[in-house]
Amino acid sequence: MGRNARKRISYVLPLANSAGGHRLGVNGLAVDPAQAILYSGGRDGVICAWDLHLDLRHSDNDEKDPFADSSAPNYKPPPTKFRQQVQAHTHWINDLVLAQDSQALVSASSDITVKVWRPAATDIQPPQTIGLHTDYVKRVASPGPHENWVASGGLDHKISLWDLNGAGQKLQISVGDEENVAKGSVYALAASPSIVASGGPESIVRVWDSRTGKRITKFVGHTDNVRDVLITQDGDTILTASSDQTVKVWSMTAGRCMYTLTMHNDSVWSLFSDDPQLNVFYSADRSGIVAKSDVRNCPEMDEGVSVAVCQEHEGVNKVVAAGDYLWTATSSSSINRWNDVDTTAEIALPDTYKMHRSSITTTRSRYPSPPAVSTLLVKGASSKIPFKALLRMSNTAPFPQLVSKDADASTLYSVASTRKPSEVLAASDHGVIVPCRDLPDFTIEGQNGLIKHHLLNDRRRVLTLDTAGEVILWDLLACVPIKSFGKRHMEDIVPEVNTRETVAHWCAVDTRTGSLTCVLEENYCFDAEVYADELQLEEKIDFREDQRINLGKWILRYLFSNLIDEEIKRDSAFRETLLANAASRAKPPTNIELPDNNINGWKDVSSRPTSASTIRAQNGFHLPSTPGMNIGLATPGLPPPSAGKSSHHNQLLTPTTEEGTQLEKTASQRSSTQDQSDYFSRAPSTNGNGNGNANGNPKTNGSTEDSEETAPQSPAVEDAQTQKKSKGLFGKKFGMSLNMKKFTASEKVEAPKPAVTDEKAEESDSHSTKTDEKVVEDNFFGALQKIRQTYEEQANLGAQKLDTQIAPSLPNETPVLKPPATTTILIQEDRPDSGGVADLFEGKVGSSGQQADLIEKVAPVWLADVLLRVNTLFSNQIPPKDIVKVSFILEPYQALLPSISSDGYIPLIPNPEKVNREANSASSNNRLNANRMLRARKILSYVAERIEPAPSKEEEATQLKPEEYLELYCQNELIPPTMTLASIRAHVWRGGGDVVLYYKANGKKEIKHAPYVGLTPGSGSSGVSEGKASSDAGRSSQQSSRGIVEGKAQ
Repeated sequence: MGRNARKRISYVLPLANSAGGHRLGVNGLAVDPAQAILYSGGRDGVICAWDLHLDLRHSDNDEKDPFADSSAPNYKPPPTKFRQQVQAHTHWINDLVLAQDSQALVSASSDITVKVWRPAATDIQPPQTIGLHTDYVKRVASPGPHENWVASGGLDHKISLWDLNGAGQKLQISVGDEENVAKGSVYALAASPSIVASGGPESIVRVWDSRTGKRITKFVGHTDNVRDVLITQDGDTILTASSDQTVKVWSMTAGRCMYTLTMHNDSVWSLFSDDPQLNVFYSADRSGIVAKSDVRNCPEMDEGVSVAVCQEHEGVNKVVAAGDYLWTATSSSSINRWNDVDTTAEIALPDTYKMHRSSITTTRSRYPSPPAVSTLLVKGASSKIPFKALLRMSNTAPFPQLVSKDADASTLYSVASTRKPSEVLAASDHGVIVPCRDLPDFTIEGQNGLIKHHLLNDRRRVLTLDTAGEVILWDLLACVPIKSFGKRHMEDIVPEVNTRETVAHWCAVDTRTGSLTCVLEENYCFDAEVYADELQLEEKIDFREDQRINLGKWILRYLFSNLIDEEIKRDSAFRETLLANAASRAKPPTNIELPDNNINGWKDVSSRPTSASTIRAQNGFHLPSTPGMNIGLATPGLPPPSAGKSSHHNQLLTPTTEEGTQLEKTASQRSSTQDQSDYFSRAPSTNGNGNGNANGNPKTNGSTEDSEETAPQSPAVEDAQTQKKSKGLFGKKFGMSLNMKKFTASEKVEAPKPAVTDEKAEESDSHSTKTDEKVVEDNFFGALQKIRQTYEEQANLGAQKLDTQIAPSLPNETPVLKPPATTTILIQEDRPDSGGVADLFEGKVGSSGQQADLIEKVAPVWLADVLLRVNTLFSNQIPPKDIVKVSFILEPYQALLPSISSDGYIPLIPNPEKVNREANSASSNNRLNANRMLRARKILSYVAERIEPAPSKEEEATQLKPEEYLELYCQNELIPPTMTLASIRAHVWRGGGDVVLYYKANGKKEIKHAPYVGLTPGSGSSGVSEGKASSDAGRSSQQSSRGIVEGKAQ
């Protein structure tokens, strides 16, 4: 695990139904015949175990159990029952295999892990990771029941051998290195104790020595992707299935392809055989056909029999067989069980087919003659293999010819005696394949999983569509479903539930495992905020005016609430123990007594110092004693004023601040610091995206807000003068000031940087500061280490009380949430070299306290900062981000009200014929920018402050709020007071450049300020700038207002 690897937190919302079974398609199957247990691995990352209640231990030659004959009159198939399941992976499970005599179940997943699960163990543990790839793991193979390793391969072009007892990687094979090819993905894998065979998109079968990792040989012959591989127990024969619709048989001794079997007419996806010599094997293809091939007692392999057992409605990902049954896995969440076919049974030939012996006279001596009819009719008709279920093994095998219908010649030929089923196939008259089984014997029903989602504009609710077609609305913060809309089209429901909000991206949502998963990344999970007064909470909480809640911090606070409680308990216990240990050291011994022995080389007892100092050896020299060097009582040092108490406040999440001010400050506190923070500031020249100030850093000095009339000055003269800061009524009331200077390119004023302290302290001969440095881990526990080091320093200084440094957020900052205890929490680590993600921790909301030790080891340090509110002295902080701002122009509607730009710039050369916004963009002061979360009511409050006189104390009690008598318009649409600038830009303005807003009165209150009457346009002293009437232009002129609209359209 790299030190700087990026970690993320994910949580999975629990589904409403808790029934066992898969939610998405099934990719892997493995059956344990001894215990009659079927294991399945799905695309939902779940491994399920099923009790089959079947006798699967007898072979085809054994006497069959009476209930195995599905044609018996009173036959009732035994039901399959759900046994248990485990969420083994966080991505698709691609393959399963049983190992170590069916005691270990190994799974390969797209979450780049290989895990082992031991469901039969006395103390069942969750699946443990035994290996990691750097890309999707596609296949896993076991060399046999008595070996202690498995092989895995995937898209990282590597085959790895893993020890099942926890010893890690035994061997790694680079598939494409020897051939210097970029390809080498492993889509098929098989293993024996001595060799490993793999296949992939290059259509090449490669064989490796499992002991040394060296390539033994490679087989070329397929023309498409190799999808599956089987190896005989002795390692001499290899079977491969390919997307080129063939199954090839390769001989290690001969070093070539021996047979090409063509019983399928579509891509062959899966092979299975429990025969050590592969004399009986099953193959399944993309069309759903499952074929059983039997080549026992056949001199040539392509002379065996192949029967279409069943056909699924879609491609078969995996087929396994045991006893008299076989199971198929498809992209459906259900698993079908089918009755097997006895390939030693007879084949019923139609009357139009007859063996044409003249065509096989040259090879007839190799095959016994067909038995007599009387011998074949001993068994019932139910044991016959339908003729239309037969598949031609190979195009090279002989086949009978069509002859005239002869009733006497119509007969039955035993496949067991002739072993030449291909001879009963017609060359071109066989017709459509009809499988022996048209319906499954039993279906293991799956559950409905989520397959599609739509994140709404508020980014707190998600619409999902499941495999049954049901649409459900979810709450990402409460982690529960809100409402079900039944089986409807999701596209029709989105407009019904969506809102006109614009919230920053804070979480990634996906449904790849059939459940709703939210991913929180450090670099963006704290970007989104919502206003507290817009939340529908169960408990009433008094929030500050316009208080905003950070969504990422909010959900993390209650996902790990049990962890926080556990850490508070541990912190309290640590401080108590530390103080107790300090108290035990409060009275150290004042002297050290030595035994009164007259040792040679030491002074005698009578001449020793009278004090209790340690006797020093003379060694023949007499040195004068140094006074004051005796060991005396140590006086404890006084603790500093800040010992045990931190005076530093943690400004943790910058998106909740207003340009440097802290979110926790009240309105009165914010008003005292309005010189350093405001909502509005001058916007620089447009950068193309309409956000004006791209870096979000306001210019805190050089602004003016004088109420007195000043003579117009040129930009050069005005910029050269020192500007005066002032606080208006708006700043006093709402804790924000506005920089209303002419619109010019603002200069960046860098915030004062903290003093850089030299880490290399002065060293002396007797002491080095390096001895005091302690290694702090770069994880959650590292933040706790720093806190505890601070406690230790305070205790060493004699502090009698240690105040806790852990202060989680309170309900007025993060209102109480109650996510279900079964909500899954994942801590993951990005793997930049592969693009994959490795799971470091998996737990539940309800058990996060019990798993505190593991979380401390793997969780990132930024999570500790968020949950524990660690002081800046003790831990790292989330790097601050620039505030995203929106630039806008504020105009009076049709000049019916005074303009806010009363101190605006008057151009020396007016242009009365045309309004040109771009010509004087740098000289306007009604172009503003503000935080994208600023609401319309704040803009109206700003307008009211600019165009109205300050109210008296008597008027303040009865005065209407600005949003009650003023209205804001954009694109001729009335803006709600609670709509933010970001929402206005996205849903109303819907364009680039500056947002143009107009304000007007609704008549509920008389505006005391009359429109400013300036010089007429004909006097030569009026003009317009940026499409607005200037401060000395006729603001009540309808011609000027028409110029605004004209300039906006241009």
